Amino acid sequence: MTADSAAEYLAVMDQFTQTLLTDLAAAEVSEALAKRGFILSPEEAEARCRSLVRWKNLMPSARDPRVPTVAALRYSRARFQITRLGGTVHRQVTKVLEMRDGAREVARELLGSMAALLSKILQQARHPRSIDADVLAADVTTVFTNQAYFTDSIRDFYAYLSSVLVRYDLAGEEYASFKGLLLEYVHLIDTDVSRHSPAVLRGLEELRPFLPHVLGALDNLPGLASADGAPVERLPGRQYNDWAELLAWYNGGEGGMSGPTQLRAAAEQALGQLLTNARRMLTSGGTGGVRRSDLLHLAGLFAEASVEEAHRGFSDAFGAYPARHLSFGPDELDPRDTASTSWWGAGAVDVPVSLRERGDRTARGRTSRVPDPGMDIARLQEEAAQELAARQTAGSELAVIGALNGARLTPAARDLLLELVSMALALAKELSLSEAARAHDLDLNVAVNVTESDTDTVIRSDDGDTTFQCLTLSASAAGEVHAGDAPGERAVDETGDGADADRRPNSAEGGTQ
Repeated sequence: MTADSAAEYLAVMDQFTQTLLTDLAAAEVSEALAKRGFILSPEEAEARCRSLVRWKNLMPSARDPRVPTVAALRYSRARFQITRLGGTVHRQVTKVLEMRDGAREVARELLGSMAALLSKILQQARHPRSIDADVLAADVTTVFTNQAYFTDSIRDFYAYLSSVLVRYDLAGEEYASFKGLLLEYVHLIDTDVSRHSPAVLRGLEELRPFLPHVLGALDNLPGLASADGAPVERLPGRQYNDWAELLAWYNGGEGGMSGPTQLRAAAEQALGQLLTNARRMLTSGGTGGVRRSDLLHLAGLFAEASVEEAHRGFSDAFGAYPARHLSFGPDELDPRDTASTSWWGAGAVDVPVSLRERGDRTARGRTSRVPDPGMDIARLQEEAAQELAARQTAGSELAVIGALNGARLTPAARDLLLELVSMALALAKELSLSEAARAHDLDLNVAVNVTESDTDTVIRSDDGDTTFQCLTLSASAAGEVHAGDAPGERAVDETGDGADADRRPNSAEGGTQ
């Protein structure tokens, strides 16, 4: 059933289970399936049969076919027959496929029949010399068969009840019909079990001292024996353990719960769940209206829609739009998660328990306390202080270098130098100055002089070299002027607000600063 072409395997197995001791060749399987309108070539049929042989559902036949010609021998050379476990599995699979989702009636009338049969068995067991072994065997087999069928039907019925009671959309006419089924049929089952189970239990307890006579008479009947000594699966009721298990189902065994008690408990639980559903429907703050009809309507639309329409309808119905991480600005708890942050790396969102488990937005419990921002403020201040200390260290390192060509800087000092050079070049470009430009940061007490030249300035660092083409750079403290500084230089501070220092007149103007 889990393999490809499962329908073909089922059709092949149907041919081998139609009669007893079926011995078929692949070509015969192909012809039989063709009569049923199932087209399968002989080669494909043989491939399916060999797969079933590999899975132990079939086995090769040992019978030598008698054929009149060589062509007929080739036609039927590979023959197969079903195995015991293969036939059992096929019957179970067929039964499962034919089952329906509805309720199954409980064979409650078998309990009265079991009580009558136990009385007949007890009458024969009390006179061991006049026991009719064949009649006794028939009664014993019928008792255990009835018990097995009754327990199977009761399990299926309560499994169906459980599947319906857990539905939160049970309402309206469906709830009314199911309420009638539960109140009437479950009560009917409980009444029959309460009336007949004491008689069955009493018959089993009275029969227990006479079980050796019953088992002895059954052992004298002709039975099946394996030639190789392998164990044979006997019919129920031929061993003492079978009777002990049957008695334990009615009296509970050693401290256990009997079958009738379990049935009554299950009926009470079902009625309690039914009342819970009724209370949920009558409560104004329940889970909301029934959506079963809406979902069935949506399923019908999906069944008739194309692939593109189905994808679009799914997105519209369930809100399955492309995921985007939105940033809320300063109010964001973790500003590192922005629109460009992947959902895999972003932090988890805390969803309230009532919304996550019940889909209910109603606030419960007392109002939560207003969070204290003191710890966050202290953390941000500490991070700002650490960042400022790192920049001051970089500024102190850069201020004592002087000429920067060939100098070696830490990555932090190199990054600060890049900021100051960028501001100096921006000022020079804005004012179209050909003389040197000077950028300084008074907070860090560092200044950088930038002069156009024919040579390059190379700064070395642990993570690589930085080359300033056709520029000469020098650094100093913000209040110092190097002897090699060119006259008429322009200065700007790090804030970039365009505040200029006094311009030095050049030699053509004959002025002095």
